[in-house]
Amino acid sequence: MKVKKIGIGSDHAGFWYKEEIKKLLTETGYTVEDFGIYEAVPVKDYKFVEDVCIGVLGGSVERGIVICGTGIAVSIAANKVKGIRAALCNDIFTAKKSREHNQSNVLAFGARVIGTDVAKEIVKVWLETDFEGGRHIPRNNFITYLENKY
Repeated sequence: MKVKKIGIGSDHAGFWYKEEIKKLLTETGYTVEDFGIYEAVPVKDYKFVEDVCIGVLGGSVERGIVICGTGIAVSIAANKVKGIRAALCNDIFTAKKSREHNQSNVLAFGARVIGTDVAKEIVKVWLETDFEGGRHIPRNNFITYLENKY
């Protein structure tokens, strides 16, 4: 399935990466919804993460990308939203597997961890990779079970 619309957001550390990824996505035919921030100033919260996740869950975007300095805070915040499977991927292998095995719907990465060229490759692979289904379905169902239980 070809994904068409992507939501993206970052904090101040990820701001310039967000701008580069938006450019890449637009140039390769995706529609991008920018959920903030809109200038490189320090943030006091992760509202942009919540907004990206709500966009994914509500269907205004098909998948989301969130960026901070390490990718850790945005991935933790995103995974607090029921129905979101955010994967922190600072390499191409984990980006691919997060889609094939875990059906991630939000990609997180760290602007202070990887270079922009690697970030672009991660995004491309993550967007082009489909969920394999099969033997991964029961494990993903268990993740959903845990999410609903606690």
